[in-house]
Amino acid sequence: MDLHFGDSKPTDDERAAVDALLGPPESSWEGADRTDADLRWARGGREARDRRDLLLPGLHAINDRVGWISEGALDYLCRRLTVPPSEAYGVATFYAMFSVKPRPATVLHVCTDLACAAAGASELCAGVEAGLGPGVQVERSPCLGLCERAPAALAIRAGDPVRTAVSAPATVHGAVLAASAPDSAPEEPSAATAVPQAGSDDLVLLRRVGVVDPASLDDYRAHGGYTALRRAFALGPAGVIREVTDSGLVGRGGAAFPTGRKWQATASQPDHPHYLVCNADESEPGTFKDRVIMEGDPFALVEAMTIAAYATGAHQGYLYLRGEYPRALARLEHAVAQARARGLLGDDILGQGYAFDIEIRRGAGAYICGEETALFNSIEGYRGEPRSKPPFPVEKGLFGKPTVENNVETLVNVLPILTMGAPAYAAIGTARSTGPKLFCVSGSVARPGIYELPFGATLGELLELAGVREGLRAVLLGGAAGGFVRPDELDIPLTFEGTREAGTTLGSGVVMAFDDTVPLPRLLLRIAEFFRDESCGQCVPCRVGTVRQEEALHRIAERTGAAAADDIALLREVGRAMRDASICGLGQTAWNAVESAIDRLGAYE
Repeated sequence: MDLHFGDSKPTDDERAAVDALLGPPESSWEGADRTDADLRWARGGREARDRRDLLLPGLHAINDRVGWISEGALDYLCRRLTVPPSEAYGVATFYAMFSVKPRPATVLHVCTDLACAAAGASELCAGVEAGLGPGVQVERSPCLGLCERAPAALAIRAGDPVRTAVSAPATVHGAVLAASAPDSAPEEPSAATAVPQAGSDDLVLLRRVGVVDPASLDDYRAHGGYTALRRAFALGPAGVIREVTDSGLVGRGGAAFPTGRKWQATASQPDHPHYLVCNADESEPGTFKDRVIMEGDPFALVEAMTIAAYATGAHQGYLYLRGEYPRALARLEHAVAQARARGLLGDDILGQGYAFDIEIRRGAGAYICGEETALFNSIEGYRGEPRSKPPFPVEKGLFGKPTVENNVETLVNVLPILTMGAPAYAAIGTARSTGPKLFCVSGSVARPGIYELPFGATLGELLELAGVREGLRAVLLGGAAGGFVRPDELDIPLTFEGTREAGTTLGSGVVMAFDDTVPLPRLLLRIAEFFRDESCGQCVPCRVGTVRQEEALHRIAERTGAAAADDIALLREVGRAMRDASICGLGQTAWNAVESAIDRLGAYE
């Protein structure tokens, strides 16, 4: 281990940012002024090491206050937590939202991913760069989760407090205003604008979005809030797990693992404590459903996490939220604080003698942290690299203890399961894919947004609701890790088994439509660039394969037919290697969309 600390000193702002999180240092071993007593013994080593999980919040504190992380600031944080500087540097450089080099206090992130690229992100970037002075750094960003309002830009101005502003749909003027005067930027539209069905009586998961005040716990309870938690206490932990199992609920993040089985496996582990982790790091290009729930109905997620923790014997929960969601962060922090103040979180929830609390942890721009074990490493203060399995998280997850991990959509499905009962819930959808499903529709449609449909509706029915435009050329299911389908395949049923039988995937529910004005080769190249950027680099098949895939697509971007045959053969070989040998789903799925475009759409013929 490299325990060498440099001679660089933190500035007053950097020291204040760290001390605001960790408290003032108690001895010179932690960076305080030296006293005679400090020369006789070392203090706080083991206790400090036990706080390693505060490394990521500490990096956020510095980056938020100053705009970048200097050597002196990093050294000071490392002294406070007894973390080797080399390891902390590896963590700081892992995340796209941090910088270890000086940069302006204001950074404007302009999304250049699939939906925004199709909506003119390149022209937006060029216009913004010409309109802003040297005091703002413009960064081309992967998906910001604002696909229904593409193109999108997010401005972050460091300071105390940090200030943010969103421009979406972004114009050059709007993005420049967000970056130059974030406090004066127009307020974002409500979450309900992302739900074209808002107010419909048929909605289950989205029925409160746009109806209740997301800042009011009383309004949430007046619309059925905390009814499910009371029933959970009446059923007991085993009864809750039985209801979830009988409902047929499976994970909505793409893996489709039975939720009841995961909860039962965690609850039955003799090792304690158990942990609950909510994965709110949705970073798949085209995905924004979890953001809409967190912004429009945050108390529902707090209640659902409480039920999941009660069922699995967890008393501490972590909500890992992607760093590009400032409004969701504010809404959730308020919801957690309100629930805690009203006895709905804490030592004695609803007088039932059950203790549970939630801590929100921010990601910092790393798609790989959507993988559950990479997320655990991120929370623990390490690089967000996936772990090999087994052991599985239900046995050894966060901090080496039994852990249940679910995404936002999966968790909020637990509320209607308990309020309407497992049989009624299972009657929605199909026999093998039960319940309602949220779909993120964007691209070449008239009404982009989140749609809630029962499993079994067809792709054509969904696109008809969204108002697909003339000249439809392709539909991408499942996001960058999914697959393309042709316009003549719109009768595919939107179920896990239906998409599988059609040779594609449902994934997390991304549906991106592209008309004939979108150049398909450039779209595929952007997907390859995304996976190359987001690979954590831990395993060779993914680290090398994503680079080789991008290189081959660059070579054949302007070629077709026989001229591209050799590179297409190379792409297939590289794709098989990544699929078979990569540690996690990123490398295993990095070839999917390109393969489907070649085989189903004839992209390079």
